[in-house]
Amino acid sequence: MKQIVMQGPKNSKIIEVEMPQINDNQLLVKVIYTGMCHSELYPWATAENGLVLGHETVGTVVKVGGKVKGFSVGDRVTGLGGGGYKEYIVMEPKKTFKVPDNLASEDAIGEPLACIMSVAERIDTGKIGDRIAIVGCGYMGLGLISLLRARGYADIVAVDKREVALENAKKFGATEVYTPDTLPENYILNWNTWGKPDLTRDGHKADIFNIGFKTVVEFAGTEDALELAMEMVSAHGTLGIAGYHNDDMRTLDFKLANIKAIKMFNCHERRIEYEATLVERALRLLSSRQWKFTGVTNHIYSAEEFDKANCDMECHNDNFIKGAVEFI
Repeated sequence: MKQIVMQGPKNSKIIEVEMPQINDNQLLVKVIYTGMCHSELYPWATAENGLVLGHETVGTVVKVGGKVKGFSVGDRVTGLGGGGYKEYIVMEPKKTFKVPDNLASEDAIGEPLACIMSVAERIDTGKIGDRIAIVGCGYMGLGLISLLRARGYADIVAVDKREVALENAKKFGATEVYTPDTLPENYILNWNTWGKPDLTRDGHKADIFNIGFKTVVEFAGTEDALELAMEMVSAHGTLGIAGYHNDDMRTLDFKLANIKAIKMFNCHERRIEYEATLVERALRLLSSRQWKFTGVTNHIYSAEEFDKANCDMECHNDNFIKGAVEFI
């Protein structure tokens, strides 16, 4: 079978490898699509020979282990694990879920949907009627915007450097959109808008609890986006870090974070079995149309186009939101 393997930085090749074998408690799945994750962009750009990538799969069951219940050959499935950029993968039943018939395969790539669900569960969205801000409007940011709309949040402010990303954000439910340089002054609580901090406990000249947002979620994965997101948090607010920061160290003004008394936490999920349940719940929400987040995977590539696909993701070519590699 075919598998994509890195030869070096930004340079992959397709090799032939043996078909995987399953035991009585596993499923053999023929991959339809493997979704492209921005967390793998830096590993692709700096890859050493032999690196294997990919973790977002949807496919069709072609063999069922003798002790497996609830699955049949021909079932369309998604879930966690098994690898990615290859024709066939082995999946564990407890981390695998059937794709509803009314969902297209490209809309049912389960792993990133579970990540969005996890962010929505873990952030402090405050009281109904509070505003929330999203910094970074790629696939993940758009997913959270649309999920917040499904939960009834009416005031969702989206920030991105790219105008096309802001147009996407409006389509998925953002009520206000800004580039970083057009943000209203009262949406940022930093040294300029606070003025001189008063530590005498006699009060503050600025309304530090109503400048900025009680909750801000950062998805861009860049230092400048993270810095802006932190400045957008009001005093005693919450910053959720959902962007994947794996390319370099980050430097933030922790003096400002400290004086604002904000909470900062990482939104990623590492409880694998729990994350698997989020895949199932995400599929139900999409299938019922309660979560209107389909048609977002807007670039499909062949295995031979893998390096081009990553270049498009890196540069956001042609309104790139989400890409997937097809195995046929």
